[in-house]
Amino acid sequence: MLLYKDKASLENFSESCQWEWLETNGLGGWSGSSLSGCNTRRYHGLLMAAIKPPAERILLVSKLDESIILDNNRYDLSTNDYGDTLFPKGIQYLNSFKKDIFPQWIYEAAGIRLRKTITMVYGQNSTLIRYEVLKADKLFSLQLLPLIAARGYHQLQHASNNIFWDVEFRNGLFHNQPFEGAPDIFISVPGSTFQPLNKWYYHFNYLQEKDRGLDYEEDLFNHGLFSVLLRDGDSLNIIISTEDPTGKNSDTLFETEKNRKLSLIKTVTGDLLRQLVLAADQFVVKREIPAEIIEGPPIALKTVIAGYHWFTDWGRDTMISLPGLCLETGRYEDARKIIDVFAKSVSEGMLPNRFQDNNEPPEYNNVDGTLWYFNAVFSYFQKTKDRKFVLDEILPVLKNIIEWHFKGTRYHIHVDGDGLLYAGEPGQQLTWMDARVGNRVVTPRMGKPVEIQALWYNALKIFEALLTMNGENDEANGIAGKAAQAKKSFEEKFWFAEGSYLIDVIDPDGKPDYSIRPNQVFALSLPFHLIEGERGRAVMNILRSKLYTPVGLRSLSPEDPEYKGHYGGNTFLRDSAYHQGTIWSWLLGPYIEAGMKTEGESFRTEAVDMIAQFANHLNEGCIGSVSEIFDGDAPHHPRGCVAQAWGVAEILRVMKVYSLLTVDG
Repeated sequence: MLLYKDKASLENFSESCQWEWLETNGLGGWSGSSLSGCNTRRYHGLLMAAIKPPAERILLVSKLDESIILDNNRYDLSTNDYGDTLFPKGIQYLNSFKKDIFPQWIYEAAGIRLRKTITMVYGQNSTLIRYEVLKADKLFSLQLLPLIAARGYHQLQHASNNIFWDVEFRNGLFHNQPFEGAPDIFISVPGSTFQPLNKWYYHFNYLQEKDRGLDYEEDLFNHGLFSVLLRDGDSLNIIISTEDPTGKNSDTLFETEKNRKLSLIKTVTGDLLRQLVLAADQFVVKREIPAEIIEGPPIALKTVIAGYHWFTDWGRDTMISLPGLCLETGRYEDARKIIDVFAKSVSEGMLPNRFQDNNEPPEYNNVDGTLWYFNAVFSYFQKTKDRKFVLDEILPVLKNIIEWHFKGTRYHIHVDGDGLLYAGEPGQQLTWMDARVGNRVVTPRMGKPVEIQALWYNALKIFEALLTMNGENDEANGIAGKAAQAKKSFEEKFWFAEGSYLIDVIDPDGKPDYSIRPNQVFALSLPFHLIEGERGRAVMNILRSKLYTPVGLRSLSPEDPEYKGHYGGNTFLRDSAYHQGTIWSWLLGPYIEAGMKTEGESFRTEAVDMIAQFANHLNEGCIGSVSEIFDGDAPHHPRGCVAQAWGVAEILRVMKVYSLLTVDG
């Protein structure tokens, strides 16, 4: 598949400002913006550094505005939004964009044809920019204006704040520390001169933030102007970094990153799968377990960024994503490190819901992330047969989790007398449907949610299997009995005969919620499923007719009076719609898996068509990746995080597991 935009599309700012690109560094940092070159989010920038991976992100360099100077004429290639005007309007010089291994733009101005390529250095807070002169009849000057933000990634910069003016410039290398305690900024522009300016640029508007009802104006500081002479056939490599690049060969850095990415896809068949594998790579990052958690020296392991641009690592998202991101891409060692990092963070039988910035204690307000952990461990074991790690190191952790769930842990999470798992307390959102508006939980789902029962039964069966492998047969038999009780109770209490589907949740008073939601899919899709046969096919029919769309499953049936078909506006409006009809891309994976398990090979053609339709999305939103959510109503515009781990992971996983290759693969 060709991820490409032509001149007509790029010149249309209303289109090109909606498309985005993203490059990451394996630390939680990134470089990214819109295809137009105009930053439309506070999260856009050339160097977003993760100071304590994958957290404490700081936007250091927001932009590098480019201009061509030829025969005393100036051609500004950049585009900025000042609210009432675009200035400069460099989109007029954009000829094309394509995304293959790296994002690439071609500019044409005054007979000069210039190609720009951007990537990051894996394992470093460093961005690489390459300019290649494909055509130039005369010598010309390329001027580069660095715009500095130097602020936390959720914040905005304003001219009232001080940014140090001090700059050291020597042999094409710029060096500045923007404020005391901040990371250093190095910008290497070989062969350049530097003219100090020291001025603020005011009122950059970020369209996406404005649409989200948030603060959207920012001021950026400029220390000066780089100028470098170029001619036909020249190539200019720029390094923007928190580390001194002196002695580093920029060509080697580019080539190393290119070869690293190519190695990820060397055995992958088909363009679609190759793009998904490259997208998957962006979410697997370094995570250090601090000494206070493990009571020993810090350990460098791995984790999963839930989504770009505003999430860090969440337990639930990580465990759902692990099979697709790591196991189906051959990254077994990364999978092991991720499983290990969360094993070392279990508390009172619970996985963290999320790790926080600034070494603050992890949050444990979830019920399902811990249960998804069993699925991730089991998937890892099936792929690797790593008995020593799973049985010696992880099985004791799973035992601890099971014991806590039987005796009761935080948020009233406990096994009830019927063998089903109860969870919840007022004011808390513990399932993946976790939106809240102020103090109001939009979908509280207290009691016994359907997917929690599916996950609980699955966890018990996996625990039973691992105990048996470890020779602990008596305990395994006891767990088997508990699983059988849970399944029997589920069949008796969750089947809604009148509607031929599963109840979404049974509340603390035993009252059923008959809302048609996608959560029932997990009773079919997990390795140890709770329903099958006619009931399974009936659930698939409901999912197909009420919730399925070409980009995922709706979170609520459009026939429900609480349905909201548009996700947008301020925080209140967005959170109110988040799980009330909004489409979630990641649910397409379990839906396809449920179809293959329930309807067998007769579902394969339908599944391949679904993947083929979904593939169109990779050429919208964040090019080459998968958006978090979409409007419930057609035409299903992408919303939320522009690149979401479990969305990429689940599409990739079912494609690999069930060999669902489209024409483009």
